[in-house]
Amino acid sequence: MSHAVLACEQMAHADRWTIENAQIPGTTLMENAGAAVARAVLERFGHARRALVLCGPGNNGGDGYVAARILQESGMSVTAYAFGTPRGGTDAAIARSRYSGAVEPPEEFEPSRDDVVVDAIFGAGLTRDLPERVLVALHKARSATCPVVAVDLPSGVNGDSGADLGGALTADVTVTFFRKKPGHLLFPGRQACGEVVVADIGVRAEALAAKPPVIFENVPQLWGPVLPKPDATWHKYSRGHAAVFSGGKHATGAARLAALAAQRTGAGAVTILGQPDALDIHAAHLTSIMLRPCAPDDSYDRLGELKGCRACVLGPGFGDFTTARRLALSILQEADRTGLRLVLDADGITAFASESKALFDVAHAVVGQALVLTPHEGEFGRLFPDLAEDRSLSKVDKAVAAAARANAVVLYKGPDTVVAAPDGRAAINTNATSSLATAGSGDVLSGVIGGLVAQGLPLWEAACAAAWLHGEAGGAAGPLAVAEDIVARIPVAFGLLNQGRDTRAPWP
Repeated sequence: MSHAVLACEQMAHADRWTIENAQIPGTTLMENAGAAVARAVLERFGHARRALVLCGPGNNGGDGYVAARILQESGMSVTAYAFGTPRGGTDAAIARSRYSGAVEPPEEFEPSRDDVVVDAIFGAGLTRDLPERVLVALHKARSATCPVVAVDLPSGVNGDSGADLGGALTADVTVTFFRKKPGHLLFPGRQACGEVVVADIGVRAEALAAKPPVIFENVPQLWGPVLPKPDATWHKYSRGHAAVFSGGKHATGAARLAALAAQRTGAGAVTILGQPDALDIHAAHLTSIMLRPCAPDDSYDRLGELKGCRACVLGPGFGDFTTARRLALSILQEADRTGLRLVLDADGITAFASESKALFDVAHAVVGQALVLTPHEGEFGRLFPDLAEDRSLSKVDKAVAAAARANAVVLYKGPDTVVAAPDGRAAINTNATSSLATAGSGDVLSGVIGGLVAQGLPLWEAACAAAWLHGEAGGAAGPLAVAEDIVARIPVAFGLLNQGRDTRAPWP
């Protein structure tokens, strides 16, 4: 699975397994890694006046010494700078001994704009602050504005969390090995990495068999096989029926966006439920979406009357916290009998800020899962304050812990949205653009999830697919998009996906 993402400990295990079971020496893996780094330098920055290679004392530095040797053999002017001495007998020490070029102390490092810097000081497993002499060197490289190639991860970026431990140098290219790590995909690490190149250095995929990965980059291979395929025998209800609850008459837009998104995603029927004065406003804007009146005290009964309804979106613009709590708990309490699944967003999440245990207890009583939560950072903090405040946890850790606590699929929104399931699976979304930073964008996302769940997708796969389609639609809508533009582009993203075409190609 090329889209699997490995924590630092898992990557170290894969290295060890390959050395011990595939009879591939660690020095060979290091040679291959250094060669991949050198190749990236030559392909992109071979015109540079000098290659200045910053080498730490560990394996990251060993990769740097190999790269320095190969670059020198290719004809480049190369100088290495030693930030510590490799321990005797290690693979890094062997790599250092094979490099015959100049090795200078860090204090001599003086880069210019015409140079290329290779950052091979520290790898992905760093958890402590950068030493002062490393900070000084990185600052010099930053001031020189020369291109930078990072080995594995920019020094100072934590591989498991993407956290900047202070002073990390933003790379133009980061060359990593075998599989990406969470730090390549989570901010701020993602921004510091620049272009990420994953090089095959000989690590064996069989190393993952004993403990298969549970973190993935969110790509169509994860959920494409369960997407509905068009069938000539379908009718509107067999395609899926989704319901969206509306806010009051002065807050109808959010529900309307969610309903339109559910419809554009493929739900054959979509109904908005709300008080009559709100439905009058919806009626002036909608044609093919059905409207059903309800009052706060009979909302669940009216929902139960909808034919073939399999998914309900509650929260966008809803406003009434008391009714939201009653509705959500009723839906979940009856989920095993009705098969109805709940997407809880926005006001639906905030309604449980001080009563989250009631929500989680009811969700845990369901056989399987019936709940999708879609919090942004502030809403996540309202439902899971202890997790939100725990600085030792990565965004993936927080989302996975929240999913287990709530027995729900948790889509933790942001530029690096994480979709987590109670069984520990997590997907990191990477195709979001600034177009999604607009009012109503989150309402569109909740509607896409509801539309996919209504068509029978499992909850985690539906949330992953929704995050990806939402990102593609945002990119298609352009940099000045509003939420309505994103809705309009959903079928374009979906259609290109189903046609097996390159969804990153220019949009029509």
